Amino acid sequence: MQIEAVSTRPFEGQRPGTSGLRKKVKVFQQAHYLENFVQSVFDSIGDFAGQTLVVGGDGRYYNREAIQTILKMAAANGFSKVLVGQGGILSTPAASCVIRKYNAYGGLILSASHNPAGPDDDFGIKYNIANGGPAPEAVTEAIYARTQNISYYDIIECPDVDLDHTGSFELVGMQVEVIDAVADYAELMQSLFDFNAIRDLLAGDFSRVFDAMHAVTGPYAKVILEDMLGAADGTVINGEPKEDFGGGHPDPNLTYAHELVDILYGEDAPDFGAASDGDGDRNMILGNHFFVTPSDSLAVMAANAQLVPGYASGISGVARSMPTSAAADRVAESLGLDCYETPTGWKFFGNLMDAGRVTLCGEESFGTGSDHVREKDGLWAVLFWLNILAVRKESVKSILTDHWKKFGRNYYSRHDYEGVDSAAATQVLQNVRDQFTSLPGTRMAGRRVASCDDFAYTDPVDGSISENQGVRILFEDGSRIIFRLSGTGTSGATIRVYLESYEPDSSRHGLDAQDALADMIEAAGEVSQLQKLTGRDKPTVIT
Repeated sequence: MQIEAVSTRPFEGQRPGTSGLRKKVKVFQQAHYLENFVQSVFDSIGDFAGQTLVVGGDGRYYNREAIQTILKMAAANGFSKVLVGQGGILSTPAASCVIRKYNAYGGLILSASHNPAGPDDDFGIKYNIANGGPAPEAVTEAIYARTQNISYYDIIECPDVDLDHTGSFELVGMQVEVIDAVADYAELMQSLFDFNAIRDLLAGDFSRVFDAMHAVTGPYAKVILEDMLGAADGTVINGEPKEDFGGGHPDPNLTYAHELVDILYGEDAPDFGAASDGDGDRNMILGNHFFVTPSDSLAVMAANAQLVPGYASGISGVARSMPTSAAADRVAESLGLDCYETPTGWKFFGNLMDAGRVTLCGEESFGTGSDHVREKDGLWAVLFWLNILAVRKESVKSILTDHWKKFGRNYYSRHDYEGVDSAAATQVLQNVRDQFTSLPGTRMAGRRVASCDDFAYTDPVDGSISENQGVRILFEDGSRIIFRLSGTGTSGATIRVYLESYEPDSSRHGLDAQDALADMIEAAGEVSQLQKLTGRDKPTVIT
């Protein structure tokens, strides 16, 4: 039946993007709000009559209710089949895996990524296309345009589907198949990694812990690490997904994954620690009293890919987001591979992977992945590291130390200022732009400025142009200061300041990153007047 869609304009205050629609739960609970967005998606993605849709989410508050609405709307709109994760659960990389394996038309993923969850916190939904990756801008813009004038939506009236038991159900002519949320993903991981070698590693005196942060990767980690690879019970901590993520902030960084950090930096620390985020696409890697930056993690993976069965025949190229450090560039150059610098957003990597130009890719925001799916993948990254450790039989720290001796160290840090007044945040970036013509040739932080710009990217595959992707101050020695506004939050703005300095001298590789970058941190504050404009005397998060 058709229901008149009272105007709610779902994207109000937010432009569409690959992160989809993110708002507070109470916004999504408004009458017609979710329905308006879902119908706008269905009206914008082409002819899907008789096709399959994949649906699942990270288990946060409102996940189950939203899935029931989506199933009833999918049936009313003409899908012939929906694959939905048991309990409404599918991690973002697992959803990409399922879309690709079963040749689905696309999928709706319910998540607000690493944002907090609960009745008063965040919810989100995005559409992924048939390659398993986030919808490109042409699709998201079409969805946005449709939300501005939608007048009705189609939905059937019927009882809710039992999401807790696998099996097939008919929903007024549409087949709903509730699938094991872990099985297809676990099978894919087994095809990529040397499970026998990892199993031997875990059976020895190698100690480890994985923090699922009460988010979606708990069931995946328990099946793969504990059941399939034989890690001891309790290796996975905070492994039960909860609607409010246990009251925590499931962002795997040094600030929010404090329980794991305390373990790895405490007495009798294990050899290896890792965490993943709310929807399972991010990761943090730790050694005994040692933190691996996401930028270094990508570089180490690229340098050691031949040790992993799924990549033993070689990789085609590497890609990194612009704010990610240039550590991977040096590895790619040594291997004779192309290294692409893209805007932030996995769709750019997806284009390159679909064209066969890259195999490994990563973002500094704790996201790494490969062409096995079209999303970043937290647990995949953990298994990649375990495979490297199993073959090299060295510690995390020794692997990084050896890597820096060979390639040099890119000292790197990101300072996040969260929940900043939007006008003040915009002015911070404008202050830097206003000095674009005067800064080149001058000295800042003991370095000579080479150039300043707003990063723009021309996609080498489809020719699309993305502008204003970050304000950059580039130095002659390869150092960089970058300012970006992030759209991942649901209130205020987040200013991200990225600081990078290359150090080829191995005798200076043991410095603390914040100490090594201290002069650049000071210079970034002076040139932007960030502290004065925002009233913040320190970042919310430092990584």
